[in-house]
Amino acid sequence: MLRDFFLGFIKIHILHHAAKEPVYGLWLIEELGRHGYKLSPGTLYPILHKLEEEKLLKSHAENIDGKIRKYYKTTPKGAKALIKIRERINELVSEVME
Repeated sequence: MLRDFFLGFIKIHILHHAAKEPVYGLWLIEELGRHGYKLSPGTLYPILHKLEEEKLLKSHAENIDGKIRKYYKTTPKGAKALIKIRERINELVSEVME
């Protein structure tokens, strides 16, 4: 059960960071690790692909020192979803933290 909650939090973190600047897998694993989430590539990449299928993220590939790195950026649809998510988070925190 907790895993399902944390997966939702992870998706929100991804959308948040990808709205600020393009992000890539290893950076996300390290950033999410700073928040206490221990993710493997086998967990992260299906989440990224699902968010991309849902048109919340868009990716592009770049050649970095001879290796292809896939960057993800929040789409306009993802940005709108993030606004709604933030509203719901504020409401939830206000209610739960009373």
